[in-house]
Amino acid sequence: MAEVILRDYQLLPIISRFGIKLGFGNKSIEEICTDRNVDLPFFLEILNSYHSIDYFPKNHLCDFNADVMVSYLTNTHSYYLNSKVPHIELFIDRMDQAAQFENSRNVALLKQFFNEYKIDIEHHFSEEEKNVFPYILALEKALKSNNCSPQLLKKIKREPIEIYERNHESLEVKLADMKNLIIRFLPPLNCEDDCEHLLTELFQLECDIEDHTRMEEKVLIPKVKMLERKVLEYYGV
Repeated sequence: MAEVILRDYQLLPIISRFGIKLGFGNKSIEEICTDRNVDLPFFLEILNSYHSIDYFPKNHLCDFNADVMVSYLTNTHSYYLNSKVPHIELFIDRMDQAAQFENSRNVALLKQFFNEYKIDIEHHFSEEEKNVFPYILALEKALKSNNCSPQLLKKIKREPIEIYERNHESLEVKLADMKNLIIRFLPPLNCEDDCEHLLTELFQLECDIEDHTRMEEKVLIPKVKMLERKVLEYYGV
C-alpha cells in the first residue's frame, strides 16, 4: 500500500474514504483490505480510475453490489464537507482578514460565491443521501430477498432514477466562476501565498468533483436503471 501512495500521493484522500489510515507498515493492499473489511476488487478499480483519467471500467464497476458503491459515495460526501470545504474556507477567511481596501469588496464577493457553492453542494449531497441512496439499496434488497413492496414498485414507475438524472445539475459551474474571479479580476493582493493555495485547492476540488460526478453518471445511474428493470421484470410489472 505504501508504494501506491509513493507513486501517486493524490490517491491518499481516496484511500482514506475507505477507512484506511496511515501506519499500515509493509502490508499489501490485499492484507489491508482484508483487515478493514474493504471489497478488494472495488478498491482497486476506484484507485485505478482516479490514478488515470483514461481508465474507467464502467462495465466492471456495474458488477459490484450497490451497497458497496453507496458506502463509497457517502464517505466521499463526508470528505468534501468535513475536509475540503473547511480547508478552502480557511484560506478565504485568511484572505478576508488580510485584504487591503481595494480588495475587500472582491474578497467579500469571493466569500459569497463560495458560501453559495457550499449551500448547493450540501443540498445536492443531502438529496442523494436521503432519497436516492436508500432507493438504490431498496431495489437491490428487493431482488435479493424476492420481496418487493407495492410502494417501491410505484416509486419505480413514478420516480425512476432518470428523473434524478435529468435534475443532476453540475457542481462545477460556481467553481469555474470563482477561479475566473480570482485569476482575471482580483487586484494584486498582500496575501499572494493564500490566494495561490486557494486556487490550487479549487482546481483540485473541481477535478475531484468531476470524477465523483463521472462515477455517478457513468456507473451508479446505469446500475440503478438495470436494477429497476430487473425488479419490474421479476415482478411482472
